[in-house]
Amino acid sequence: MSFADLKRKSQTNFDFLQKELEKSSSNKNVDERFWKPEVDASGNGYAVIRFLPAPEGETLPWAKLYSHAFQGPGGWYIENSRTTLDRNEKDPVGEVNRRLWNSGNEGDKDVVRRQKRKLSYYANIYVVKDPTNPQNEGGVFLYKFGKKIFDKLMEAMQPEFEDESPINPFDFWQGANFKLKIVKKDGYWNYDKSEFDKVSPVLDDDDALEALWKKQYSLAAVTAADQFKSYDDLQKRLKYVLGQRPPARRVDEEVSDEDNSRGSFQPNFESRKAEETVTAAVASASSEEDDALSYFQKLANE
Repeated sequence: MSFADLKRKSQTNFDFLQKELEKSSSNKNVDERFWKPEVDASGNGYAVIRFLPAPEGETLPWAKLYSHAFQGPGGWYIENSRTTLDRNEKDPVGEVNRRLWNSGNEGDKDVVRRQKRKLSYYANIYVVKDPTNPQNEGGVFLYKFGKKIFDKLMEAMQPEFEDESPINPFDFWQGANFKLKIVKKDGYWNYDKSEFDKVSPVLDDDDALEALWKKQYSLAAVTAADQFKSYDDLQKRLKYVLGQRPPARRVDEEVSDEDNSRGSFQPNFESRKAEETVTAAVASASSEEDDALSYFQKLANE
């Protein structure tokens, strides 16, 4: 290319670079294993999914993870809680929160509420209908959800009224599709109208079901040991975030508010760069995790 051609094509080259930047930005931190519902301009969303059985070689069809996501003078603290591994496992945030809760000061309790554990569940799903992204239909994905949806799963297995028959929502043959209905309420996503459909097989072909089963992702990996930093590393990070250490630049400290789904925080099984979706993570966990205060109350009484 001559210098004259370079000058003549300068705008074309710039347009090309802009498109490449948009492409790379749109794919930033997107884990293709995960499915996430979307809402329209009014905040409403609809999809039909099917919860799948436990993956091959595993026992439970879901994984449960506790994490912390809050901001202090030194930046953001976005880490998985070691209490996920065992309720009696030591975690520095839990220890700080226990001391604050036991102080009897309401201001300290407000801090605990901001720093409380966030509860998330993970399961494999089959996407039956996704009007916003129809290319997802027929695919197997990991799905992260909160206590509200988990409660609906438990209610399906253990119905409250005697005229309701229990079902196993994770069963290929005797389970049921889940109609996910999202309504924006008080600025947040509300799942109260979501419900299970009638009992039916996912597919009528056992060979096709077996193929789906083999496509599922490991749930044990969500709470594997490599997803948790050591107590000492967490304590160092916590002291820095709380302003008790000289600031030290961290590569993964920058955060971005990439969406308003209030549920995009998820473990990265390779690099653990979870902080990049912190804003959505904090909102999601706060709206759907309601057992933390009782947890700290129990600690206070011990």
